[in-house]
Formats: sequence, C-alpha cells, structure tokens
Amino acid sequence: MAQTAPFSHFERMIAWRYLRAKRAEGGVSVMTWISLIGITLAVFALIATLSVRAGFRAEFVDTILGANAHVTVYSTGRFDENGQQIKGFQNYDQIAQQIAAIPGVTRAAPMIRGQVMVSSASATNGAEVFGLSPEALRSIPRVGEGADAYGALDRYEQGIAIGSVLARELGVTVGDKLRVISPNGVKTAFGTSPRVNAYEVVYIFTAGRYDIDKTRLYMPFAEAQSYFNREGFADEFEVMVDDPEQIDRFTLPLFQATGDDAILWTWRDSSGAFLRALDIEDNIMFIILSILVLIATMNIVSGLIMLVKNKGRDIGILRTIGLTEAAVLRIFFLCGAFTGIVGTVAGVVLGCLFALYIDPIFSAVNYLAGGGVWDPSIRGIYALPAKLQWGDVLSAVGLSLGLSFIVTIFPARRAARMNPVEALRYE
Repeated sequence: MAQTAPFSHFERMIAWRYLRAKRAEGGVSVMTWISLIGITLAVFALIATLSVRAGFRAEFVDTILGANAHVTVYSTGRFDENGQQIKGFQNYDQIAQQIAAIPGVTRAAPMIRGQVMVSSASATNGAEVFGLSPEALRSIPRVGEGADAYGALDRYEQGIAIGSVLARELGVTVGDKLRVISPNGVKTAFGTSPRVNAYEVVYIFTAGRYDIDKTRLYMPFAEAQSYFNREGFADEFEVMVDDPEQIDRFTLPLFQATGDDAILWTWRDSSGAFLRALDIEDNIMFIILSILVLIATMNIVSGLIMLVKNKGRDIGILRTIGLTEAAVLRIFFLCGAFTGIVGTVAGVVLGCLFALYIDPIFSAVNYLAGGGVWDPSIRGIYALPAKLQWGDVLSAVGLSLGLSFIVTIFPARRAARMNPVEALRYE
C-alpha cells in the first residue's frame, strides 16, 4: 500500500477539495460557513471582553494611583499629661523627612483633612478638604503638573483647587468664590459655632474618577490648619512610592519612621476588595466565553460528520487505492482544522480592531442609543476603556485552536475507521 508523508500536498489537496465542494456534489459548504462564522464571533467576543476588562482594571488602578496616596499614615491618638486625647502628628516636618528618607519613597507630605459644605451663589454641595502644600499638590499625577486641568497652580496659596464635577454642579469657574462651611468652627462660651470662609477658585482639575472630581477640594496646608483649628498638627501623611505594586515592603520602614501610634492605610486596603472582585469576574467571564467557543467549535463536528457520511464512497475508493487509515484521518482533520484556523484568525482581527477603535465604536453606539449609555456616577470613570494585552489574545487563540483540533479528531477517526468494503457495497 502507498504511504504518504503526514499532511502532504496530496492530503491537503483532497481536504481543500472537500471544503470547496458544493452541496450538489455532496459537500457541506453551508455547514462550513456556519462553523466559520460561529468561531469568528466567539473568538471576537472573548478578546473584546478580555480587553475591556483589562482596560477597566488598568484605568481604575491608574486613577487610584494618580490621584490618591499610595499609603496614608494616620495617628491612633495619645493622651497628654492632662488626660486629653491628642490626634495627629506634632513634629510632622521631622516625620515627613524620615519617611522621605526611606528607599523607594518618592514623596511624603503632611496633610489636613476634613469634611465641609461648599456653597456658591446657585448651589450647595458636600466636599472633602485636603490641606496640602503647593509642592505636594504639584506632584500628584492626575491633579498637579501635567494634569487635565485649567487655572493657575501658582496662585494656589491664594485660593483653593476643586474637582471639575464639583465646579460644574456648583456652577463656578476659575476666579469665582466659594463659601466653605465647617460645623467645627470657633469655640465660644455658648458652644462651637460654624466657621464660614470665602475662597477664590484658582484651579479646577479632572482626575478621571467621578467620585474624586465630585467631592475633592484642595486647600493650602497652613490655611487648612487654621480653618480646622489644627495649628501645629498634621492629621496624616500622604506617601507616594516608586513601585505601588510592591507596597507591602514599605510597611515596616514606615512604622519605624512614624512611631508606634501610626496606622497605615494602603491603596490596596481601600480598593483591594474591588480589585479582587474584578479578578474573580475576569476568571468567570473567561470560563463562560470559553463555553461559547466550545459550542461554536461543535459545529465543526456536525459539519464533518455530514461530510464523512456524504463522502463514504470516496473514502472507500481512497482506501482501496492504498491510502492508510492515518492518511484518511489527516485529510478530514485538515478539513476541520482549516475551519478553526480561519475562524480564529478572523475573530482575532475583529477583536483587536474593536479594542483599538473602541472610542469611535462606543461613540456610535452612544449616538444610536440617544446618549446616556455610560453613566460615570455609577461606574466611576468617564468612558469605556479597552486595553489589548497579548496574553489575552494568545489565550483566546490557544483556546480556540485547541478546541477546534480536539473536536475534529473524533469525526476524522470515524472516517479513518470506515470499512472500504461496507462503503462500496452498494456502489
């Protein structure tokens, strides 16, 4: 019997002939197209979903690290000789220098923090005050130098900086004045009276997180000390490091630099539960979409079973003239594998194009839906992001090709084991 080299030109030619065969010739071109389109859409959906999840996570983490401290150092409080509890840090300049001396720390800034009401001529809203020095404010990536903002940072000491959503809701812009109201104001014989000060808005920033842009107000550190009756104290320290992903290695040095009454709150503590939920959701989505790819590849089985049934006479003739079972198996394996490969390539192309051009695609969807598809007040960020990662692409390719090749083996083995005598009995 004649032997052919594995996947030789002869085998590829026969497989290609079967794939192109019209239905009148006993082919299954319609089933081939259904299988091809199904795999394409499944791979496209997998890559598009993974890219959106990766983009959402990257944008979320970037806004956390770009507008918030990587580590916040609080004080548990202590009692003085009169039994009065003291919260905060008195020698904050010295402590800031000790923190900044830790290898890997890029910034350590003392800060005053408090809750206030802000009022303009037309509206009132709540805000969270961050009392920081001008140098510290400039170094915040999504707020200071180089941020998406307008106004003059040089005039920060003469006014305040607020988020863009807060400015829009209050109806103010740079140069307007806001009244800042704190319930903990001046202490008198009749109790504590609210403190109301007016400040000029000199800087408006967009950090990229809706909750930050809606509530955050930056005030010069010295002015915040005076406003909140915190002269001589700092409430906490904002600490930035060069590698936020390795934040745990800074825990011990920070405790050594700040003392026993310090409490550390890292960016992972504030958002770790959400990030873990994203990881779980990513895994679940991958499993669900993998099932979708499996269902799409099952169409290959249906098409090949029909092809084997229609080509029973051809198989008998091929076996009679000397083709081995292995050669027949490879011919029908090529039929299914070719469908899987073409569908996977087409799905990868569509998925990559979706990830690269998600902004105009999303804008078109938003336009057709009449607007309001994406609500930043619910999702926290202003647009649907996508980040194309080659690891996700390779995972989708490997899954699709692997399933396509595996499911193809079973009908191909059935064709290979067909008895040529039975196939030609009624011919």
